[in-house]
Amino acid sequence: MRITTIRASAALCGLCLPVGAFGQDAADLAQELANPLAAIISVPFQLNHDDNLGLANDGNRTTLNLQPIVPFALDNGANIITRTIIPYIWQEDVIPGTSQSGFGDVLAKAWYSRTTKTNLTWGIGPVVRFPTFSDVSSETWAAGVTGIALQQKGPWTYGVLANHLRDLEDDPKVPTNATFVQPFVAYSTEDAWTYSLQSESTYDWEADSWSVPLNASVSKLAIIDGKPVNFQAGVGNWLESPEGGPEDWRFRLQVQFVLPKG
Repeated sequence: MRITTIRASAALCGLCLPVGAFGQDAADLAQELANPLAAIISVPFQLNHDDNLGLANDGNRTTLNLQPIVPFALDNGANIITRTIIPYIWQEDVIPGTSQSGFGDVLAKAWYSRTTKTNLTWGIGPVVRFPTFSDVSSETWAAGVTGIALQQKGPWTYGVLANHLRDLEDDPKVPTNATFVQPFVAYSTEDAWTYSLQSESTYDWEADSWSVPLNASVSKLAIIDGKPVNFQAGVGNWLESPEGGPEDWRFRLQVQFVLPKG
């Protein structure tokens, strides 16, 4: 099958397709973008909005995440996949009567990734949180381990991503001991639409509490001036959140620029 052939070459060779091939294989590329470990250089800009934050439930927060993804092919057929999340945050009335903005803490991940003969793709590596010391920073260094496993069968992509973070300081400003779990499933169509369902759940071992949003999204890969751009819109609901955390609905918009390699 064409999808299987393109997917295998992406995992093993870094998807070194010329720009012209993107147009011919838009459906295949749309499915590859549903794979967090696809060896594709891309730059997503993701905008999230959450309401009902703070102890009075009057706060709101808007976060723009810049998330460059850069793969490095190894001689043994494996890949190193790096993803860096750089958030810029605007929030009002999270602390009643005040507003804050600035760059939030930067989260950097790197996975050593391989695809097995059964088409199971896995990755494992470090994760580091760099404080920015802004008004919206934890001002605390943290690090840990991250892992992911996924499979693609026909138009389906499904798997789970996880990481655990611990603070690195003797006297941390924000004690950190948190586990993040992201199960996901996506269905891609022949006309380059992708429908996704996922959660971005965090368990805070310090506070003994869960944050559990359930997110649904739809994306469309378009070819603009010969270059692929993936547009996404989504909505979610907070199934559970700690005291002062967001509640009810959340909204997401994303545009992802895909770059040819080499």
